[in-house]
Amino acid sequence: MNYYAIQVKTRGEERYIRLFRALYPRITLPLYFPQRKIDIRQKGALVHSTAPVFPGYVFIELDREDDIQRYHWFFRKTDGFYRFLKSNQNICALRNDDLEIVLHFVKRVGPVAGKSMVYFDENSRIVVIEGPLMGLEGKIIKVDKRKGRAKIKLDLYNDSFSIDLAIEILGTALLPK
Repeated sequence: MNYYAIQVKTRGEERYIRLFRALYPRITLPLYFPQRKIDIRQKGALVHSTAPVFPGYVFIELDREDDIQRYHWFFRKTDGFYRFLKSNQNICALRNDDLEIVLHFVKRVGPVAGKSMVYFDENSRIVVIEGPLMGLEGKIIKVDKRKGRAKIKLDLYNDSFSIDLAIEILGTALLPK
């Protein structure tokens, strides 16, 4: 399988996918828009919300590498399209670390990343038991225990950005002996 990234209007990812499906119902390619659940405190109340993992990006799964040439005009003609990555003239499939991080959220985590169960070891290092942070421990740059969030640094096509993922800190009674 080959995966390609399309940059679309930020906060318009779901709209882009719906519009593409409506305009071209015969094209049944898998399109992915990974999201994450996060709790936000607004005016003292806890609000459950979803936010994109990769804001402004939609991912396409294709069987063969030359299929992108067959479909690229359909994606370009859909309203909200900005560009293919690396560029519209040099459309490249995701490779190496880029592919690994996208597949982590698309295949292992699922469409919406929930909370990760974590605890802190005797050296105050975070240990992930389960959840979307599993396997991303080395990318954690900050933990906010009060808000129940871990900030991770992600890289996609030489562009670094950080996102918050929800964590639930388990008590010390669950620490392994």
